[in-house]
Amino acid sequence: MGGMGPAASALFYQMVTERTEASCDQEHIDLLLWSCASMPDRTACLLTGRKEELYQKLLSEARLLERAGCTALAIPCNTSHVFAPRLERDLTIPLVNMVEAAADEAKRRGWRKAAIFATDGTVQNGLYQKACAARDIDALVPEGAVQRQVMRVIYDRVKAGSRVTMADMAPLLNWREQMGCDGAILACTELSLARRHLGLDRTWADAMAALADAAILACGGRLKKG
Repeated sequence: MGGMGPAASALFYQMVTERTEASCDQEHIDLLLWSCASMPDRTACLLTGRKEELYQKLLSEARLLERAGCTALAIPCNTSHVFAPRLERDLTIPLVNMVEAAADEAKRRGWRKAAIFATDGTVQNGLYQKACAARDIDALVPEGAVQRQVMRVIYDRVKAGSRVTMADMAPLLNWREQMGCDGAILACTELSLARRHLGLDRTWADAMAALADAAILACGGRLKKG
């Protein structure tokens, strides 16, 4: 279930295709992408008391995919995972959890301290702090000017259709290094787009790439090696 935002959803479909081990069309997984761009802004709803409105919309669109015959649900939007436990209870198909997949990736890399760059909604609901703590990883989230810069990159650059530059990302990198983090989790799908454009290295773990891998496996596909 995509559309949050549309460009990130297109990248997710591309990632699933690129990361699948396949020698012909038929070895790829079947995928139905519903780009629900009319979904209310997740962070705005969470911070203004409109959580139930947002949840009912998420559930309605998820059930559309369920009725279409999908056997697993992936949502390339980190903030919407605030509702992951409710969706798992209210649906008959499993949710491929993006936050858990990204935290697992940080654990596989041997990180003990990770910077979390995400929307205010994701940060304030503690999604990555909880998932990382369960894996003995210290999750650090920026405050003040650095977090405002994260939100500017997400909303004023990527969602607005502008290309992100390394100058935009420099405050994030500097903060990460000052805090002594082993790496950073890009915990917003707009930041996944920034990573692709800038060619950021493996010290930046991409939550959407982790979701793509988990979705491939959940649907019986094979991952490319390397």
